[in-house]
Amino acid sequence: MASTRRAYSVERVPPGLSKGSDGRPRCRWGASTADYERYHDEEWGRPVRDDRGLYERMVLEGFQSGLSWLTILRKREHFRAAFANFDVDTVAGFGERDVERLLGDAGIVRHRGKIEAAIQNAKAAAEMHAAGESLAELVWSHAPSGRRRAPRSLDDIPAITPESTALAKELKRRGFRFVGPTTAYATMQACGVVNDHLAGCWVRKEVEAARGYSQPGG
Repeated sequence: MASTRRAYSVERVPPGLSKGSDGRPRCRWGASTADYERYHDEEWGRPVRDDRGLYERMVLEGFQSGLSWLTILRKREHFRAAFANFDVDTVAGFGERDVERLLGDAGIVRHRGKIEAAIQNAKAAAEMHAAGESLAELVWSHAPSGRRRAPRSLDDIPAITPESTALAKELKRRGFRFVGPTTAYATMQACGVVNDHLAGCWVRKEVEAARGYSQPGG
């Protein structure tokens, strides 16, 4: 009987991880649905250094507040269509007629405050462009110094950090709205400014390599 038990033993997966459809260990949330698996494996934490991509993630993280991220993922293409593929200069030109159009769009989250904040944030980013500055460079300038220890469970991942608090304060000073320390940190996670894939997640090493390439010592 002992040999039978050994033959059918199941490889243990560390706490906080689950095997996805391909059998590889990944952060548990990233194995819960096919949509999450794609987002976790292909996007979350991989460095984003262009203003359009960073603005998109900042807007979506703002709309996610109080909702499931899965809801936002499944509406993402609708958001892209509604917000001109998150082109900063185009959205910065949106007016009240666009606000009303967006409020009538069932494909997105119809929340006036979040819609108006998305437009205002495009205006603030466009002002940075006019001054020769970059939203992406501003966000990346708040990356933690040095290399952090890999989190081993969700309990090891903070909701806010000193860096995200400082980033939120600077964004507010520049006219951005709906980007508090929690949303700022979620944006940092999504864009690879920090790597919060758990230890043992197969994606973590790829993200570290990408961050090391794009930001030496990060």
